[in-house]
Amino acid sequence: MDWKLEVVVLPVADVDRAKHFYSEQMGFVVDVDNRISDKFRVVQMTPRGSACSVTIGTGLTAMAPGSLQGLQLVVTDIEAARAELVGRGVEVSPVQHFADGVAVDGRGEPWNSFIFFSDPDGNGWAVQEVPANR
Repeated sequence: MDWKLEVVVLPVADVDRAKHFYSEQMGFVVDVDNRISDKFRVVQMTPRGSACSVTIGTGLTAMAPGSLQGLQLVVTDIEAARAELVGRGVEVSPVQHFADGVAVDGRGEPWNSFIFFSDPDGNGWAVQEVPANR
């Protein structure tokens, strides 16, 4: 039996602001924006090429806005990913790698090059470069 991660719920304070960030600045595809009532709204968005979506909304979670940390995307070209995000107005770290558990600016060995950013609520993301032929 396959077990597939389908959706991650992100806690946000302002659904429209978060939707703009993820769709316009991050380039995620808006799959669903369904407002059932003033107390319940679901917006599901999917990163290009991903099988897993993120969901934001009203009435979805008890988590505090910005409390989700450690979300991770993967790309095959970390510099191109960083340039795209900067070009879309996302505040993103320089390319970094880890040496002895400490983040150091610059590329690392395979699997060890990252960039980091947060959404407007403070939910924290990492983008990791993975080999194209993995």
